[in-house]
Order: sequence, then structure tokens, then C-alpha cells
Amino acid sequence: MRLRPITSDDHAFVLALNERNVELLAPLDGDRLGYLLDRADRGDVIEVDGDPAGFVITFAPGTDYDGLNYAWFTERYGPAFYYLDRVVIDDSFRRRGLGAAAYDELERSAVPHGRMVLEVNSEPPNEPSLAFHRGRGYVDVGTRGEPGHQVALLSLELE
Repeated sequence: MRLRPITSDDHAFVLALNERNVELLAPLDGDRLGYLLDRADRGDVIEVDGDPAGFVITFAPGTDYDGLNYAWFTERYGPAFYYLDRVVIDDSFRRRGLGAAAYDELERSAVPHGRMVLEVNSEPPNEPSLAFHRGRGYVDVGTRGEPGHQVALLSLELE
């Protein structure tokens, strides 16, 4: 497994994978993907033996990214956070440890910022994702949303 920068050749893969998982993510079209990648610290394809298996998008503090959860973390932590906007692994590549391997690398990138932060659907709950993150040591630091659609805001302190 390796993370490599998303190229224009990857856009169709990223958009299709996002759409297949849109109930767990924010919708994404070509313009929005370009907007995100222009501001992202990392926009990477998760690659296995040369095949795209997923993607990640992260943001360092201080960008003009318009995400409401990113803004919440900015207000709470100032410049001391690294934000994981989305991570998606194709169903055919799940249960191979790719998520953990990707997180290992992303958390190393986050060390200079002191913590990695993200959100996970809590209402309705995304139980596998909540369990994965809590198993890695992420703790709840807030909640956003409305009844029927809420997210748990999670943080992992890093050294």
C-alpha cells in the first residue's frame, strides 16, 4: 500500500468512489473536488499493487477551506490540528489493513500540528468507523448537526 497524490487521471475514480459512499460523506462533483484539492495539504490515492483502492483528503490549519467541521476545529484549536476531511476505501479492498496503514502515514503527517481531527456520523451511527477510531485512541471532543444527522467530532493527540 502506498499513498500518492491524486492526479487528473484519478478524478473519475475518486468521484465514483465518493458517490458509492455518499451516505457517509459529503457529495462531491468535479468542481468541488478541484476546490478541495487546491486547498488540501494532501489529496492522495490509496494504491495497492498499482491499483487505486481508495483516497484521502486532509487539510492543515490556516486554509480558506469552507467546511463547517473544519471551521469548528479552527475555532477550538487554532493552528494546532490536522484535519482529515475524508477517507474512502473501495469495498473490494476492505479488511486488508489499508485504513490502518493510511492512518499511520496521515498521523505521522499530523504530528507537527499536535493532533489529528475528523468527524464520524453518530446519528445515524457509523459503528464500524466509530469503533475503528476509538480503537486508535480518538476521543470525542464535540458534536455537530441536527437530530437525525449528527457527527461526532474526534481528536487524537500526537507527539
